[in-house]
Amino acid sequence: MIASMTAFERKECRGEWGHAIWEIRSVNHRYLEINLHLPDDLRILTSAVREHVAQHIKRGKIDCTLRFDATGTVASELTINTELVKKLINACREVGSLIENAAPLNPLDLLRWPGVLDIGTPDSDLVGTPLLELLDTTLELLVETRQREGVILKSLIQERCEMARHVVASVRKKLPVIMVGLKEQLRSRAQELTIELPAERLEQEMLLLTQKLDVAEELDRLDTHLLETDRVLSADNPVGRRLDFLMQEMSREANTLGAKSAHVDCTNASVELKVLIEQMREQVQNIE
Repeated sequence: MIASMTAFERKECRGEWGHAIWEIRSVNHRYLEINLHLPDDLRILTSAVREHVAQHIKRGKIDCTLRFDATGTVASELTINTELVKKLINACREVGSLIENAAPLNPLDLLRWPGVLDIGTPDSDLVGTPLLELLDTTLELLVETRQREGVILKSLIQERCEMARHVVASVRKKLPVIMVGLKEQLRSRAQELTIELPAERLEQEMLLLTQKLDVAEELDRLDTHLLETDRVLSADNPVGRRLDFLMQEMSREANTLGAKSAHVDCTNASVELKVLIEQMREQVQNIE
């Protein structure tokens, strides 16, 4: 199923093991790039988190953030850094002596000072399972969001594929008339020359020139690429890079169509195809 690479999901959960929030952001990227932001005490879960992300997502730049507060049995006993508290009290008394009617020292203010209160390190074995389960739930929601946007991207690309197919069909229908007109132009110009050319030589030159200007092969390849694009859009596996390659090939054929053009209809078709292909390419950049 077509999936976008752009999405955001946030999931929160509380339990006896603590309070956790997973936030996952996904944007387009050529490969799978996972950036993790975990609390220092839970960096032991880094490898497991990467594996879980890779199981759900195959392509994109992923920013995965965990906010965690340990409660209940997962937190060890509170430890107070008494040496730091003594230094803070002495500093407060020294500053208070310089201030008239200074407010009394509040113990809660001391406890809020960084490093005074050590809540303890959570047990990774105890909290790891619920945290990874919550991560899987968040990833599943993220994938669903990416797939919903993928449905829209698929529809946009299919619409432009159909428009491009009409452009190709229109040129193909006019191609015999275009080639006849081109031959008539060549004969007319040959007659204007002061040098007489043998009829056989003139026919050979006209044949070579019309072959060089014939765009039937380019139209055939464009049809083939459009058909392959439709097939790839119906695949179940990630297809973004395959679609990007097809857009490059179609762009090459459209450029050749314009370069070989000897008629205004071919020129206009080349321009229109380039616009449609560029619109599709921009959408393809966001597909997994």
